[in-house]
Amino acid sequence: MVTFLPTSPGRLADVPSFERGIGGAESNVACVLARSGHSVRWVGRVGADGFGDHLVETIAAYGVDTSAVRRDPDRPTGVYFRTAGDRATDAHEVAYYRAGSAASAMTARNTDLAAARSGRVLHLSGITAALSDGCLALMRELTAPRPGRPLVSFDVNHRPGLWRDHPEGPRVLLDLARRADLVFVGDDEARDAWGLRGAHAIREALPEPDVLVVKDGKAGAVVFDRTTAGGTGGTEPAENAVRAEGRTAGGGRECGEDAAGAAVFVPALRVDVVAAVGAGDAFAAGFLSATLRGLPARDRLRHGHLTAAAALTVPGDLAEPPARGLADRLAALDDGAWETLRLGPGWTAADARAAEEVRTP
Repeated sequence: MVTFLPTSPGRLADVPSFERGIGGAESNVACVLARSGHSVRWVGRVGADGFGDHLVETIAAYGVDTSAVRRDPDRPTGVYFRTAGDRATDAHEVAYYRAGSAASAMTARNTDLAAARSGRVLHLSGITAALSDGCLALMRELTAPRPGRPLVSFDVNHRPGLWRDHPEGPRVLLDLARRADLVFVGDDEARDAWGLRGAHAIREALPEPDVLVVKDGKAGAVVFDRTTAGGTGGTEPAENAVRAEGRTAGGGRECGEDAAGAAVFVPALRVDVVAAVGAGDAFAAGFLSATLRGLPARDRLRHGHLTAAAALTVPGDLAEPPARGLADRLAALDDGAWETLRLGPGWTAADARAAEEVRTP
């Protein structure tokens, strides 16, 4: 979608002007991954209008292949407006105009399935499933077991407002998650959608994915990994696979190894938040980037936190991710340095010397 961010604080009714940007879960992830040095294709559908031109051109400018994007001559590109969030409460207004949009008309028949399946990883979002029956059928097609399918990554992204007329939404999201190889879900959204509390309860309800990432906001995130090779490559050090950064996860139980797979918890970073938008997509992109590089579980989570911190320190949905060298140096910090790290606006522009200076308690 095209996003409109206010040029001044206040209610939507009072904001006099907005700045145009881009948004959308899958396209956000695609842009960040491309900026992180990966070869990325975005498959989507936008209107044959000026906003559609802006989306395709802007996403392509990030280095994303947009050749499989379809233009709909009969439906508009979706847009949304938001107010600036209150830093203490993240209270904000959002107005979506996506009903009847080009994206909501996606189906398995009008989408380039071969393009969607052509990479090592296919990343999907539960938001798309909520847009229409055709979109849900497309999601079921892309998550169906089939020979040679790519690693399917699924971000639950439960948005109750999108499922208002479809009370079966939580069940649909659970079914789609069970068909994926790698799942991202927030502890809060699992509680709201499925009545589950804590990472271990979520894992018990989602035993099928080889990798499950449960995010707990400012506390951190835990990954359950049943693979023995640290994702799509590399070898997981045994000491990293079973330790929990000295913390607890889920319902107060220590992370460890069981039938659900090795569990690793990494605390979130301390961040001077500018706007709490886009952080979930950025986290997914950072984690996927580290997965594609074959990094161990701890480092995959740390790269997720670092990329999320980049998004949290800018006003819009998208932020420039940290350069790979900087992210690798910060991800390699010892536990004490990681937990005292504090990041603020502009930190991704830090060079090697500045990277040392951001280690402030």
